[in-house]
Amino acid sequence: MTLQYYGIDWLAMVLTLVAIYMLGNKSRSGFGVMMCGNVCWMGLGFLTGSLALVIANFTFFSMNVRGIIKWGMDESPAKI
Repeated sequence: MTLQYYGIDWLAMVLTLVAIYMLGNKSRSGFGVMMCGNVCWMGLGFLTGSLALVIANFTFFSMNVRGIIKWGMDESPAKI
């Protein structure tokens, strides 16, 4: 097995899978893990010359930022 892309592709895959698992368990930190995965995917896009991969993962990164912001807004104060 050669690491043609310095292992960034494997790291991106693992981070994405872990993040999906975390978000499925309602862990807000899954957004941060997914954003790290998005950065890795963008790096892979640059290494392979895939503009589509870069643009898609920049968009996904932005959607994760929105998810973090919206997650905090959805928590309503406890009623007495």
